[in-house]
Amino acid sequence: QVQLVESGGGLVQPGGSLRLSCAASGSIFSIYAMGMGWYRQAPGKERELVAVITSGGNLNYADSVKGRFTISRDNAKNTVYLQMNSQKPEDTAVYYCNVRLETLPKDYWGQGTQVTVSS
Repeated sequence: QVQLVESGGGLVQPGGSLRLSCAASGSIFSIYAMGMGWYRQAPGKERELVAVITSGGNLNYADSVKGRFTISRDNAKNTVYLQMNSQKPEDTAVYYCNVRLETLPKDYWGQGTQVTVSS
C-alpha cells in the first residue's frame, strides 16, 4: 500500500520560515527510482511546481521560490523536505508532496498541507 504522509504546514508571519516533510511508504518505492517534489495550489489557481529533486539529485525550482526555498531528500527514509525561508503572503497555498516513479512514469500525491503566510 502506497502512502505519502506530509507534515509541517501552518501559519507563519511574512519573512518567517517553515519546513515541510513528506515520508513515502510502500514496497514499490524500493523497486523504482523516485523523483520527489512539492507542488502548491492557491485558491482560484492551478496547481504549480514548487521544487523537485530527481533520483539522481538534480534540482528544479520555480522562479518565484529560488533563493528562498530548499528541497532535499533522505533516501534511507524515503523522505523529502522543503525548507521555506523569507516567506511571502503569495506563498500561501496548499502544498502537495509528489513522488514520481521515473521509469514508468507514475505519480503519487500526498493529501496536502496548508501553508498560510500572514501577519
